[in-house]
Parts: sequence; C-alpha cells; structure tokens
Amino acid sequence: VHFVESGGGLVQPGGSLRLSCAASGFSFGTYDMAWYRQAPGQKREKVSSISRNSASTTYADSVKGRFTVSRDNAKKTLYLQMNSLKAEDTAVYYCNRDSAVKYLWGQGTQVTVSS
Repeated sequence: VHFVESGGGLVQPGGSLRLSCAASGFSFGTYDMAWYRQAPGQKREKVSSISRNSASTTYADSVKGRFTVSRDNAKKTLYLQMNSLKAEDTAVYYCNRDSAVKYLWGQGTQVTVSS
C-alpha cells in the first residue's frame, strides 16, 4: 500500500490550494477515506472524510465551509480543495483510510499559510 500526497506549498492567508493523494496497492474504491493533518508539536488530527461512493462527507469544525473533499475511484485519487486558508491550517497533510485500522502513512504534503 502506498500513498503519495501532493499539492502543498506556501500560500498567503485567504489563499487556496488543492491537495491530491494518489493511492495504490489496495482496493481504493471499497474504502472510506480521510485527510489528516499534523501541525508542529501537535497530534495528527482528522480534517475530513468521504465515503467509498462519495455519498457522505464529514469535516472538522475548524475547516467546515472552507475545505471540500472529493475522490475519483477510477484514478484511485483523493482530493482536498482548501479555500480561505488560515495560519492555523499550517501542517503536513496526509491521506489514509477513515478507519481505526490504517495503512502505512505516506510522506504527506506540507501546507504553510503565511504572509
């Protein structure tokens, strides 16, 4: 199993980024998936999740209304559209199963929100 997150970078407050997570080595379309993030000195937290058929999504209160999760099962790719970014969104972002049982974490993609 392999996750490759991309799309991060340095952005000013109020800006936008679109993260991608390419998955391989498992039946991506049969699992609920989620985005997680870990800020320096903080525990990893779940940001958003999406059901296997995209029918259901959830968001942490801190990102609700600003982030949108989506997936393309044919491409085995998970996306996170992040708008109105704030300094507190600065973290390394990861994707993984939305489950207590997770696969090995990928490298993540760094998102830095700063002026």
